[in-house]
Amino acid sequence: MKILAITACTAGIAHTYIAKEKIENAAREMGDFIKVETQGSIGVENELTPEEIKEADVILIAADIRVGKERFTGKAVVDVPISMIMKSPKSVISKIHEKLGK
Repeated sequence: MKILAITACTAGIAHTYIAKEKIENAAREMGDFIKVETQGSIGVENELTPEEIKEADVILIAADIRVGKERFTGKAVVDVPISMIMKSPKSVISKIHEKLGK
């Protein structure tokens, strides 16, 4: 499965980047492709491109702040609190597999 994700926490420091690492590791262990955009205190890094969005199976947003979703129109979007990724990233990805049947 091709997963694109965004991580963003209220402070934009630690949890944004810890969640990025956790979700990347979990997705790769489960055999998925993943790219994670971070929206942290230093701005957007690793920004998702329109082409990548077009090709993605799902968009995972793990955030405790508002993240614009306009660019994901027509895509399956899963929105979870960042704490879910911090605690059990594999469980979140497993649920996405179940829901999308992939």
